[in-house]
Amino acid sequence: MKKKIQGKVLQLFITKDDANKTRIQTTTIDADKDGVLNDKFYRKNDQRAILITSLQSYEMAINNGIDLFEGALGENILIDINPYHLRAGETLRIGNAMLQVTQNCTLCKGLTAINSKLPKLLKNDRGIFAKVINGSVTIKVGDFVNLFSH
Repeated sequence: MKKKIQGKVLQLFITKDDANKTRIQTTTIDADKDGVLNDKFYRKNDQRAILITSLQSYEMAINNGIDLFEGALGENILIDINPYHLRAGETLRIGNAMLQVTQNCTLCKGLTAINSKLPKLLKNDRGIFAKVINGSVTIKVGDFVNLFSH
């Protein structure tokens, strides 16, 4: 039997296509099957369209002496519940958006630049990639997030 887990969107981010990969915090994002509109990674890879990270990842870093500001993990969507049990092909709902998990977030060199311990610490807890499966949607800070646990 599946158990519904509900949380909320805490913050939203867009990465700009500039030399510094500027991260912009926003209250809404528009997204479709190709990712987040106006994001540097839009239409780059449908398997890595939207990065969703949990507040738990930041808490793990802080509890291990690594000070991070929210958005530092490269996420588009920061939520207050843990989605890392979801596997490729499973779905979640954020507001009116239906998203399908495509893969776990892979580690990147950018995390080492923050702290050399960060990649190993967040190996399975950095985030999940997903893509929108119900057309064009708007996701807002405060939207409900619905996950299903087995």
